[in-house]
Amino acid sequence: MDSMALICTVGLLFGGLYWFICIHGPAERKGKRAVDLSGGSISSDKVQDKYQQYWSFFRRPKEIETAEKVPDFVDTFYNLVTDIYEWGWGQSFHFSPSIPGKSHRDATRIHEEMAVDLIKVSPGQKILDVGCGVGGPMRAIAAHSRAKVTGITINEYQVKRAKLHNKKAGLDSLCEVVCGNFLEMPFASNTFDGAYSIEATCHAPKLDDVYSEIFRVLKPGSLYVSYEWVTTDKFNGDDSEHCDVIQGIERGDALPGLRRYDEISEAAKKVGFEIVDERDLAAPPAKPWWDRLKMGRIAYWRNHIVVTVLAAIGVAPKGTVDVHDMLFKTADYLTRGGESGIFSPMHMILCRKPVDAKSDS
Repeated sequence: MDSMALICTVGLLFGGLYWFICIHGPAERKGKRAVDLSGGSISSDKVQDKYQQYWSFFRRPKEIETAEKVPDFVDTFYNLVTDIYEWGWGQSFHFSPSIPGKSHRDATRIHEEMAVDLIKVSPGQKILDVGCGVGGPMRAIAAHSRAKVTGITINEYQVKRAKLHNKKAGLDSLCEVVCGNFLEMPFASNTFDGAYSIEATCHAPKLDDVYSEIFRVLKPGSLYVSYEWVTTDKFNGDDSEHCDVIQGIERGDALPGLRRYDEISEAAKKVGFEIVDERDLAAPPAKPWWDRLKMGRIAYWRNHIVVTVLAAIGVAPKGTVDVHDMLFKTADYLTRGGESGIFSPMHMILCRKPVDAKSDS
């Protein structure tokens, strides 16, 4: 009887482990599974080295400020984290305010649909997703607006993932994905009827550089909306705890440097945009966007055990555990930034390219 009980217990444990690792996806069943975790475009044997290289940027902070080095820095980051993001978070790599009575997925979709509603496009018009990731927002926006969305991401692996998801969702006729640097976009001037970026342009070393490119490819009279990562008016640069939180966010999210909230409109005006609206979507009465991070702590430890086991048996690349641990620590910094009010991931700015504006080809 005791031996049978032991056999049943072991069987249940292995069955549960198999279900969680091979079948279950915490965020999206149709997304990544734990056994599929990889280093993106980085070969498995190089993941550990690339992780160390990523951290080397912060040991030499002046290199992060060098514009030509930032694209490789960001590309390396997204190779390391894309699969983990998809597995544990979903296909939309951004935050959204909590909405009472709505799931995280519904709150995310509503937040994305708001972006395209703000730029007032019609079905069939061409719009640009600046920094599209694996295309979660793109698909929600295309389905909602029926506009034709072109996304650009610097990461080749994300392009492959986005195209796969677009096809699975039956939206590949409305969604196109291009691999490229949003500081030098491969599009002709005056191409798009609207544009948006959701927590993406924070990776640009200089905000006016990416804004000027967006301005160039938009048709005169078109609207652009961005949800920006910023330090708020509550941030005190002389407060060591405030600085520790902001630096933790920068290190864990491949940011060349967070900008102040009042620098956003300055950059937009500098390149020629007219400011239509500007406000912090995370400010009260919006519900805390960081609740999802706090609620995910138990899931993190559960997932971390899985990642550790998979790395130990050679299924996940060496270095995956370090990357996962980095993201958990970053989640703590983000939570502290949100609770203290010194950081916002959704400072919204809505801009218009003047009707009489001209762009160089």
